[in-house]
Amino acid sequence: MDLSIVDLAPVPEGGTATEAYENTVELARLAEELGYTRFWMAEHHGMTDSIASTTPETLIAYLAAETDEIRVGSGTVLLNHYQPFKVAETFSSLDALAPGRVDLGLGRATGIPAADRALGTDRQKRNPDEDHAEKIDATVSHLYDGFPDDHAYADLQLPRSADDVPEVWVLGSSPSSAEIAGKLGLRYCFAGFIRPTLAERAFETYRDTFDPSPLGAGPDEPTGMLAMNVACGDSDDEAARLRATAEASYKRMRRGVVGSPPSVEAAIEELGGVPEPTPNPLPDGDWPRSISGSPETVAELLEQLTDRVGVDDVIVQNIIADHDDVLRSHELLADGVGL
Repeated sequence: MDLSIVDLAPVPEGGTATEAYENTVELARLAEELGYTRFWMAEHHGMTDSIASTTPETLIAYLAAETDEIRVGSGTVLLNHYQPFKVAETFSSLDALAPGRVDLGLGRATGIPAADRALGTDRQKRNPDEDHAEKIDATVSHLYDGFPDDHAYADLQLPRSADDVPEVWVLGSSPSSAEIAGKLGLRYCFAGFIRPTLAERAFETYRDTFDPSPLGAGPDEPTGMLAMNVACGDSDDEAARLRATAEASYKRMRRGVVGSPPSVEAAIEELGGVPEPTPNPLPDGDWPRSISGSPETVAELLEQLTDRVGVDDVIVQNIIADHDDVLRSHELLADGVGL
C-alpha cells in the first residue's frame, strides 16, 4: 500500500499562520523521511483562524524547496474559483521548479458566501457538473498542448521543465466527480472523510466510465486513491482518545461552528466520553468518517476499506489538535503499513 498525506496547515489555538506553516514543513519533512509517497495541501477560504492552507500553490513551492523527493501537490485546487489557464500556468511553473514531483489535484467546493463573492465565484451554475468537467478538460488541454491548431488557445505557451508535466488528479466525494474523472481518463481520489458511504459507488462509476485520455494526461487503466481521516496511537484505546478531536469537530461542523480543533480533553467533554475504538474488522457496509487504532489495527482497517473499492493507495488526513500527536500518529501509521 502506498501512503500519502493531505494537510490543512491547521492553526494552533491562539497561534498564527506562521506557526501553522512551520508545522506543515516539519510534517512534510517527516513524511519524506518515513517513505510517504505524496504530500498535498488543501484549499480553504475565510477560515484562517483555524486553517491556514488558503493557497496550496504557494505552499507547494515552499515545500518542494524544503524536501528532496516526495511528491508535492494540491488536495485540492478548487477549480470553480479560477480560470483553467491560470491554474495550468501556475502548476506548470511549479513542475519547472521541481520536475517530476508535482501533482495537480482538481476539485470544487463552495464555502463561506462572502469568500466566494470575493473570489468572483458563481454559486448558481446552471449545470455545475458540466462546467466542472469543461474546466478540468481545459486545464488538461493547456498542460498537454491538447487544443486543436485552429483553437484560440492553441498558441498559448506554458513554462516547462525538460520532460515532465504535473500529474493530474480529479478529487471528489460523489459519483458525479468519479464520472468526470473516468470520462476524461484521469486519476481519481475519493474523499472518504466527507461522504464515505458513497465510496464504493463512486469507484464503480469511475471504472465503468473510464476511457483513457487521448492526450496521454492520465493512466492507461483506472487509477484511484482513497482519502481517509486516521488517528493512530500506541493502542486502540489511545487512538480512539485522539479521534475524539475529529468526532467533536465533525459535530461542531454540523452545527455550523468552524474553528481550531478542540483539545482531546475538551473534545471528550463535548462528546460526553471517549469514542469507542473503531471496530476491527469493520461490519459489512460500515463506512466511518474517521478511523482510529494501533498501527496494526489501522493497517488492517485500511486494507479492508481499500479492498472494498479496489485501490492500493491511501492519502491520510487527520484532525488532531496537538502537533506532536500528529507527528506521532503518522510515524505509527507508517510503521503499521510497513513503509
